Amino acid sequence: MRDGSNDVPNDVPNDVLNDPDQHGSPPGTFPFSAVVGSDDLTLALVLTAVSPEVGGVLVRGEKGTAKSTMVRGLAAVLPRQQVVAGCRFGCAPGDGAGCPDGPHDPDAAAGTRAARLVELPIGATEDRVVGSLDLERALGRGETAYQPGLLAAANRGILYVDEVNLLHDHLVDLLLDAAAMGRNTVERDGVSVSHAARIVLVGTMNPEEGELRPQLLDRFGLTVEVAAPREPALRAEVVRRRLAFDASPAAFAARFEDDQEALRGRIAAARSRVGTVTLTDEMLTRIAVVCAGFEVDGLRADIVTARAAVAHAAWSGRTVVTVADVRAAARLALPHRRRRNPFDSPGIDEDLLDELLGDDEPDPEPDPGPGDGGEPEPADHDHDHDRDDEAQPSSSSETARTDGQESPRQPEPQHAELEPGLGEGSEGVDGVESEVPAASAVSAADEPYRAKLLRAKGIGQGDPGRRSAALTSTGRRVGSTTARTGPVHVPATIRAAAGRGATGDRSGRLRVLPGDLRRSVLQGRESNLVLLCVDASGSMAARKRMEAVKSAVLSLLLDAYQRRDKVGLVTFRGSDAELTLPPTGSVDIAARRLRDLPHGGRTPLAEGLGTAFDTLRVERLRDPNRRALLVVVTDGRATSGADALGRAARVATRLRGEGVESVVLDCESGRFRMGLAARLAEHLGAEHLPVGELAASAIVGAARMPRPTGRAA
Repeated sequence: MRDGSNDVPNDVPNDVLNDPDQHGSPPGTFPFSAVVGSDDLTLALVLTAVSPEVGGVLVRGEKGTAKSTMVRGLAAVLPRQQVVAGCRFGCAPGDGAGCPDGPHDPDAAAGTRAARLVELPIGATEDRVVGSLDLERALGRGETAYQPGLLAAANRGILYVDEVNLLHDHLVDLLLDAAAMGRNTVERDGVSVSHAARIVLVGTMNPEEGELRPQLLDRFGLTVEVAAPREPALRAEVVRRRLAFDASPAAFAARFEDDQEALRGRIAAARSRVGTVTLTDEMLTRIAVVCAGFEVDGLRADIVTARAAVAHAAWSGRTVVTVADVRAAARLALPHRRRRNPFDSPGIDEDLLDELLGDDEPDPEPDPGPGDGGEPEPADHDHDHDRDDEAQPSSSSETARTDGQESPRQPEPQHAELEPGLGEGSEGVDGVESEVPAASAVSAADEPYRAKLLRAKGIGQGDPGRRSAALTSTGRRVGSTTARTGPVHVPATIRAAAGRGATGDRSGRLRVLPGDLRRSVLQGRESNLVLLCVDASGSMAARKRMEAVKSAVLSLLLDAYQRRDKVGLVTFRGSDAELTLPPTGSVDIAARRLRDLPHGGRTPLAEGLGTAFDTLRVERLRDPNRRALLVVVTDGRATSGADALGRAARVATRLRGEGVESVVLDCESGRFRMGLAARLAEHLGAEHLPVGELAASAIVGAARMPRPTGRAA
């Protein structure tokens, strides 16, 4: 996690930032034009550079795909800017209306600077982003003055957020609002300021580490999915260039300087041309047809597609938008806006896109040069999902079940016969294993439902979320501290100064010294680690029990998604347990692993609990502040190995001794029950939820609000 060490200092003069004496890339920056194999990303970044009104770019993809390299290289090919000397907000000459440092003299001296690239650290606070009260002037001279933040530093440049999905939601909201409005307004700590914040917002993220809410996804103008190339020749060229750059950055940059200069000139020409491009009514209608055909919500998609199409036409040297421009824009503006439910797959059906656009005009020949709008065959990405924050899955056949088929829940038969179909390792009513062999099978999930909240006890200090009480950077004020960061607690600061019993001058006014400063302690809610420990043995197949289990786990995943939790999945069957999914922020991956989870075989309960214990121990070392909730989904039977039940009880007692908060979902059914899951809950010190309550309760907190059939909850 980054800290504030990468922040751009507010007192750095505009005319010396980003190496103003040359057009080339800053030392150590890989040239933008030297990147190969990322045509869609190149095009998206260029379109946003040509027309910042497009709304920025979100780059989604696996690690090691040059996401950060390309974003950092973009600043070096942007045209240089004229700025008013001494303006902290980088105003252009004659464009200082409403500037806190203005009004600027039209004849004021002006200099030039390279376009800024400001990186926003994940650990940045709100006051560092938007700006705040200048404490040095406030405490030293008694003046109320504004200290600009990162949005001011990035004005007319690029604001880059690496791992934007790990940034707190309220900061992402703030950034996107500023990018959309082009201004930053601050009303806090006695400061009332509004300044220009015309930024190109670029975020990168690895979906395996968690997703952005769809409301935030929608605010990014364009989204690109990137993956490493699969062609050996292209991969070899990528490695060849990287090795050459590492061996001699200066020589490598010089090799591509002509390409950089040509790209810089082409972007400048496109910027000057974009205002003259004509978007005809016919093309505007086609954009509306495409957006309606893909059933995107709202009108932002139409607006962004139109702006991107105009930028693409300008980039391609045209003065009238064509079908090719609309197609290129739609491929980048629509995929992340098509999702309806948290576990829906992203992407765009290009055959449908071509059908909606029609083909009554020939596609123009693409102009040569990097990022010319040529569209390579899209990679097949089925591993990312866009999600809706508070949306619940509908009961339609598309979302109610993971296999896409409806299957109404059947009432459980009430009889005392032995449970059929248990497969290998199944037990009768006396707990003795049968010898009936059976192959592994995969059950579909039943309909998920809303889950009630289960909070961890006490006050934590984990990452902000929506589950358990914790001390966080946002929330209600519950006290004060002498920490060096955070919002100022004015009453506590005054009390500290008054406690010294000294006044500053003859007037008797109280003098506040830096040592008197107090910061607010805020209590909000944190996210937790929800670790699922799921019994996938043969006994779980009885009476379609596994369908209900998967439905409950999907409900838990949906709840964990909404509450910003990390999730992990441990499964046990046969003779061993497996960490099927290490703890991650992406509940989509967990849902896919659950969907394909087979069942059958014996029940190694002790091994499952042991794997959960080891996983939680490692995660506690990795992130000591994140508290865990262990959810054990089982009927309590243990049939694998000697003294299976005794070993399981001992591991459960060990988990309880470590202070792990747990819930046991008892999946035992039938008239005659052994009560083994209830005994397991006693050993764990866990809440026990019988299977009879499953239809009206979720694992997390025994929720009692099942989703009504045929409508969203």
